[in-house]
Amino acid sequence: MLDMSYAPAKIDVAHTGRYRVNVSNTSAIPHDIVFSNGARVTVAPGKNESVMLDIPEGGLTYACSMPGHSDAGMKGIVVVNNEDPPSAKPVGSAKQNQAKPAANYTVSDPKAPPLKAGKVHDIYLTANEKQTFVAPGISQNLWTFNGQVPGPVLHIRVGDTVRVHLENPSTNQLQHSVDFHASQVAWNDEMTSINPGENKLYEWRADYAGVWMYHCGSNPALHHIASGMYGMVIVEPAEGLPKVDHEFAIVQSEFYLGEQGHNTDLHKATEHKPDYVVFNGFANQYKDHPIEVGTGKKVRMYVLNAGPNEDNSFHIVGTIFNRVIKEGMELTPGNKGHYGSQAVDLAPAQGAIVEFTTAEDGLYPMVTHAFNYVGKGALGLIKAGDGDPKN
Repeated sequence: MLDMSYAPAKIDVAHTGRYRVNVSNTSAIPHDIVFSNGARVTVAPGKNESVMLDIPEGGLTYACSMPGHSDAGMKGIVVVNNEDPPSAKPVGSAKQNQAKPAANYTVSDPKAPPLKAGKVHDIYLTANEKQTFVAPGISQNLWTFNGQVPGPVLHIRVGDTVRVHLENPSTNQLQHSVDFHASQVAWNDEMTSINPGENKLYEWRADYAGVWMYHCGSNPALHHIASGMYGMVIVEPAEGLPKVDHEFAIVQSEFYLGEQGHNTDLHKATEHKPDYVVFNGFANQYKDHPIEVGTGKKVRMYVLNAGPNEDNSFHIVGTIFNRVIKEGMELTPGNKGHYGSQAVDLAPAQGAIVEFTTAEDGLYPMVTHAFNYVGKGALGLIKAGDGDPKN
């Protein structure tokens, strides 16, 4: 067993019959091997196990049943005299969490949380593998922080210390971890994965302002992020930001659907084929439930593109951003020449702060200006006043 493959991936035996299969896990994460006749063995990192296997004339297939591992390439075949099995019988994945979420979803509150008081903050994150909706009637088995997608927003200032208490409950199937982009720590220390039933402390100091991403970095990180394990950290300058009338936190991300109620599809993610591109974890939720603001009031949005793959061209139809702070670069109100911004381009893992006002009562669509994704759920509405420009 390697990180996401077996060596060999093809076993050729001379005769049918009963064999002892010795399995060594040389990776840093748990794996199993499940044969298409039902034989199975689970091996912890750095350990060796064996299983007795009856190999028939047609041969067998095998794969790791841990969620996402087979999709990542952890599969193989057993053949007799170099004759491939007549069919590649799929190996069932590990049992999915079949909890049924409520059909009427809860709209994610877009309001940014208030700035945390004090200078030291204890944050508790629990990795939850759970079934939830990503669009009306569409559920997936997601991997989450604190049972929500995105994870909770953290709002602090430069100079603050954050103590992250990460728990991976024993009811989970996978290793999990967390990587805070706002931190400066060794990857092979605080960001290492923990097994189900374990926990760890991840301490860091906020030295730089901005809108930052955090996410699970366990292998394959693409699958963990695509399955919902990401969130936003807002770090204000030490002196704070000017007061505004409304503050919102908006995270764009993608979903790559697997079967209904099962895991997201890693193959689609590797091929850049999202089924949904969404704001704050659910397709079109702010189209159906507009974000309300006062007409002419100052609005600040903290925007993050969690990806994991696609760019965001963040735009609000009918407005102009008069302040943009993107990855440390700032467009300021009242600048020489009176320049403004129509859209903010964000690659995966980039964040920005944008400010604007609405000119009149009405509806102002919030989109990514990559319009091939608007029809996939990346659409919301800002409702100014009563929403009717003719009143």
